[in-house]
Amino acid sequence: MQNDHLKYPIGNFVQPTIYNDQVIENLIKDIEYFPQMLIQKSESMSQEELDKPYRAGGWTGRQEVHHLADSHMNALIRFKLSLTENGPTIKPYNEASWAKLPDSALPIDPSLKILDALHLKWANLLRQFNEADFDKFYVHPKTKSSWTMKKALALYAWHGKHHLGHLNLIKK
Repeated sequence: MQNDHLKYPIGNFVQPTIYNDQVIENLIKDIEYFPQMLIQKSESMSQEELDKPYRAGGWTGRQEVHHLADSHMNALIRFKLSLTENGPTIKPYNEASWAKLPDSALPIDPSLKILDALHLKWANLLRQFNEADFDKFYVHPKTKSSWTMKKALALYAWHGKHHLGHLNLIKK
């Protein structure tokens, strides 16, 4: 049970039961302001903390930041594919293997810059969505499940907070 708190410090992803205008706007704000929250958190961390895992067997703070850039780049591409194709099947990637690649040992500044620019583009795109756009979807080939844009928006809003939770664990 305690390990679950370390692995999921803000709890597992739970999809909203309704997606009204206010819920959607709050999720878009989560996407929009996430980079500032991450920059603020990471500026308060020493290099030693960035190189410390948030739990035994977990990623370091540095890997977490680089993962967020990798993951959210993939997310924006998935959103754009869904807007321009009819229910595309997305390309999954091995997150754990990506976290071991040499670029995950770089300073975090490049990934923070990527996230800042990417989230600006992403939030702007989301604000242009109409109701039908939020119902567009992609298919995940591993689970064969469909992810509407509104469900994926909720997931990635949660995802940023989830990894901020990991960084908070390192700071404690």
